[in-house]
Amino acid sequence: MPKAFPPEFRRDVVAVARKGEASVAHVAKDFGISESCLHRWLKIADTDDGLRPGTTPSESAELRELRKRNKAARAGERDPRRAAAYFAKEISPK
Repeated sequence: MPKAFPPEFRRDVVAVARKGEASVAHVAKDFGISESCLHRWLKIADTDDGLRPGTTPSESAELRELRKRNKAARAGERDPRRAAAYFAKEISPK
């Protein structure tokens, strides 16, 4: 598994690459990452900044949660007790 880089490092590398003063290959080599990794980071950053179409990580998380709730609601149509238990678990104070 590739090593994870901190978000601050990613932002800095993307900022340097976006300046356009050096090629993507050169920036990647200078920071010790692969060129394909930097291309991926640039693509993600462009999506997050609204420069290219796609879903941001927060939108993806929201979609996953909504799909989970929708699935639970549909299951509740078949078994109301399961749905009631699922939503009661969410509402109950901790």
